[in-house]
Amino acid sequence: MEWVETTAKTLEAAREAALDQLGVAADEAEFDVIEEPRPGLFGRVRGEARLRARVRPAQVRPKQERRRSKRSGGSSTASEPQPDSPAPSRRSSSKGATADAGTETANETGNDGTGAKRGADAATTTMTDTSTETTQESTMSQDDRPESTVTPEEVGAAAVTFMEGLTSAFGATGTVDVRVDGIELDVTVTGSELGLLVGPGGRTLNAVQDLARVAAQRRLGDHETRLRIDVAGYRERREAALSAFARDVADQVRSSGTARSLEPMTSADRKVVHDVLNEEDGVSSRSVGDDPDRRIIVEPT
Repeated sequence: MEWVETTAKTLEAAREAALDQLGVAADEAEFDVIEEPRPGLFGRVRGEARLRARVRPAQVRPKQERRRSKRSGGSSTASEPQPDSPAPSRRSSSKGATADAGTETANETGNDGTGAKRGADAATTTMTDTSTETTQESTMSQDDRPESTVTPEEVGAAAVTFMEGLTSAFGATGTVDVRVDGIELDVTVTGSELGLLVGPGGRTLNAVQDLARVAAQRRLGDHETRLRIDVAGYRERREAALSAFARDVADQVRSSGTARSLEPMTSADRKVVHDVLNEEDGVSSRSVGDDPDRRIIVEPT
């Protein structure tokens, strides 16, 4: 995923600015602190906070081998592991096992709860076989992972297949197309009776977009792309309306010289408003509060 870099007086402010640029919520992003403000004399702070952030890649859930039980004399015993099933590593720490299981469960969208149980079972199995010696964790960092060989075209094709199946499952009739521009993927669904895929305020559409991204990553693995899905032209109309609204607010703030607080918005809508206001002279914008009540403050400069 593409990294963005932000600076601010505090780490929290830099973090919130990065979320606005990415257009996602805090639990959908990961952060890498580059520089922290340093304490100075008399309680003052020197320097600025600088960090980089990106949309958190979804973890691909490994396939699990099914085990059959053998019945002998009225008792049942678990069969031996299959030859191609790796045994739990004795060099894994219990901390690493628990974190891996938690990460897998947290990143699976739309699970019915069985994933959490499988993750807990896997963690318990590994912790039981843990060695007491201290070892270095073998998990690679994000930057150490090998570069993905998945092409944007493959990701786009997987997203199209997912949306075609979802549209049919909703009982709607539609045509799915994809446009690839570098790592930017725009998937559009056009047709009739597509309102259920959009939902009130586009909330269903946002969930569908997350599901399509996870489905593509499960099928192909991690990849450096940004997927955007629009149904029945909703996002295009929404962005046009928000852009016009943002320019109108900028005119009001410039004329009155008074700051204005906007209604709470989703991260995607806030990004559209921030992008428009960044091009307007005489005003600045910042986000305050926590989701789902996070809002934009437009101020004169």
